[in-house]
Amino acid sequence: MTEIVETTEVHRVTQTDGPASEVKKAPPRASKLPVLFQKTQRLVAELEAKLDATFLSYWTSCNGSVCWSDVVGLHEILQTIGPQQKIVLFLKSDGGSGLAALRIVHLLRHYAPRLIAFVPLDCASAATMIALGANEIHMGPMAYLTAVDTSLTHDLSPVNNFNRAVSVSQDELTRVVDLWRREANEKSPNPYQALYQHVHPLVVGAVDRASSLSIKVCTEILSYHMEDRDEATKISNHLNKDYPSHDYPITLEEAKLIGLKVQPLEADLNFLLLQLNKLYSEMGQKSYTFSDEHHAHDNEILNILEGRNIQVYYQNDTDRHYRKEERRWVRTNDESSWRKIERKGSRTHKSVFHIR
Repeated sequence: MTEIVETTEVHRVTQTDGPASEVKKAPPRASKLPVLFQKTQRLVAELEAKLDATFLSYWTSCNGSVCWSDVVGLHEILQTIGPQQKIVLFLKSDGGSGLAALRIVHLLRHYAPRLIAFVPLDCASAATMIALGANEIHMGPMAYLTAVDTSLTHDLSPVNNFNRAVSVSQDELTRVVDLWRREANEKSPNPYQALYQHVHPLVVGAVDRASSLSIKVCTEILSYHMEDRDEATKISNHLNKDYPSHDYPITLEEAKLIGLKVQPLEADLNFLLLQLNKLYSEMGQKSYTFSDEHHAHDNEILNILEGRNIQVYYQNDTDRHYRKEERRWVRTNDESSWRKIERKGSRTHKSVFHIR
């Protein structure tokens, strides 16, 4: 568990030979998170025995995301395990990069001709894209996929109250323009004149391009196991355009109606995956240590990838400073890195796994 830390305090100490003086406590030690490799490996072994197949975990915290570095981390695991007949992939993520999802599916397919996705919980956005690359998707009672419509944070995006660029989605822009046209009058026939005062034209163009890219990525991923290209395109368009919310939860029955190859996850397997998720959640809990209201240290574990005898994870190790005039936290000293734990015989080796 994360150790309890206290903020730095100032204490007054009365001296016998002079006036009271101030003594400042040393900054608190940064909280440490548990790395539960031995416990997670026991569950991985139990799942492989039940499935009679190679089992892999791909898990991200709410602050982590599907990213390009995950491809390198996953390759390290697959290279250690070697080619397999079938891979069962435990997927839990709120999403990230769609292009990284395409590369992950390609990598998994390179090592195994058959891919099964196990989804006990959230499998959103780019994680849904990864699931689309599986021959079968097994979903638990709490599982859901989502739409994969594109939202984009651009250098020219509008900023929020914390002076951070906000994401702009294709669906939002389309709805604004459609609403304007339905209520247009002679004095304001062109919606883009007003829209461009709030959203830069280059952002509008970038979002439209990203939306087209998202449809192409989904179609390419589905084509790894779906021979009917037209059906793959139909499913891709539906997931990109037919939902009013990016976070709309697509549960098992609706996924069937879309045309995806889904089925219920067996109860005993779902139970083991939820146990594994609890261990990953303990590893990936928030880990901020505040020395004062303007300085903090972050040790959160964001992404965890695991296979038999090997685990690769990304951990923050960074100081943060709050810039009052900019109303935002910025990183200062940063030693964040990927870490690798590998079991060889009876010994466990830990190392920094360098990805640039």
